[in-house]
Amino acid sequence: MTTPAATLVVVDDDPEIRDLLADYLTRHGYRALMAEDAEALRALLATERPDLLIVDLMLPGDDGFAICREVRRDSEVPIIMLTASPDETDRILGLELGADDYLGKPFNPRELLARVKAVLRRCRPRGDSAGPEMARIVAFGDWRLDRVTRELIDERGARSALSGADFSLLQVFLEHAEQVLSREALFDLTRGRPAPPLDRSIDVHVCRLRQRLGEDAQHSQLIRTVRGMGYVLAARVDAIA
Repeated sequence: MTTPAATLVVVDDDPEIRDLLADYLTRHGYRALMAEDAEALRALLATERPDLLIVDLMLPGDDGFAICREVRRDSEVPIIMLTASPDETDRILGLELGADDYLGKPFNPRELLARVKAVLRRCRPRGDSAGPEMARIVAFGDWRLDRVTRELIDERGARSALSGADFSLLQVFLEHAEQVLSREALFDLTRGRPAPPLDRSIDVHVCRLRQRLGEDAQHSQLIRTVRGMGYVLAARVDAIA
C-alpha cells in the first residue's frame, strides 16, 4: 500500500519563491500548496489538514509571528519559519511562539528539503516496541508520554498534544534520562545537524517544554539546568505499555 504524500503549505508573498518551491517540493514527492498571505492560509486550512507549514516571517498584513500564534491556538502542525532578518531575536521569538525550526533567506532549496524531512521525521509517531526506550507509553515523574499519539498525560489522565519540536526534545531527554546533555548534543540529537555557533534555540525549546510540564527555570524539578554543562532529566523512566 502506497503511503500518501505529505501535504506542505508554503506561505510567502513572493510569487517567484512560491513557484520555485511548488515545483521543487512536488518533484521530491510532496503535495505542495501555496498561500500568499494569512488570509489565503486560513482559506486553505478550512479544507485541508497539512502535515507541515513553511511560513515567511515578513508578510503583508498578519506576519509570520501572527500566523504562528494563531495556528498554535488549536493545532500542533509543524511549522518551519523562513526569515530574511539577521536579528536573532526574531528567530527566538518565532521558536517561543511555537515554530519547530527556522531557515534564513536566501536559502538553497536542498537545505529546506533537508529541514522538511527532518521535521516530518521527528514528528512521526513511534511504533510499539519493548523496553522503556521504545515503549508506546512511558512514565516519568508525575507524567506519562504516549509516543504514538505524541500526547502528554497528566496525573488525572488528561491528554495534551505536543508540537513536533517539544515531542522530539522530550524524546531525547527520556532516552537519556539522568544524563547531562549539552546544548550542542541536544541540538544534534533533535535536529540531526550540528548547532550553529552561538545558537540558543535549545534554551527556548527547553523553556517551552518546561512550561508544558508545569515548571519554570527557577523551580524545575524534572528538567534541571546544570550550570556550565547543559540540562538533565532528573527522573526515572518506566515503560507502561
